Amino acid sequence: MGINYSSLLEDLDANQEEKEAKKEVFRKYLESSGVLDALTKVLVALYEQNDKPSSAIEFIQQKLGGPTVCEYENLQAEMSDLQIKYYELLEAHKEKCWEFVIPPVEVNINNPHHSSGNNIGITGAGYN
Repeated sequence: MGINYSSLLEDLDANQEEKEAKKEVFRKYLESSGVLDALTKVLVALYEQNDKPSSAIEFIQQKLGGPTVCEYENLQAEMSDLQIKYYELLEAHKEKCWEFVIPPVEVNINNPHHSSGNNIGITGAGYN
């Protein structure tokens, strides 16, 4: 019982071809969606900078249109403040709404001689 090296090599070749095919599909996707062009332009711009930025990542983010780290942190803080303000306003709104709620009216038809003094037995909201 020996090892079939020929079969083993064929399997390795098939796996390698499958990996290469996947890479090619992905490369075409990046090319067709404009990612390769955008990255190439940004990297060329970084290369052409006489004074290299201290953070290449921030440079790339800025050139691709994203916020800088500082801008992102400021936006996060602003969002947190606005969420707090939103919940404060929502609570104030709920409290204000309760000022306009009229208590429910109860009608007691089974007891026409209700202690409220009227014939039907209505209580609540100024009927007592």
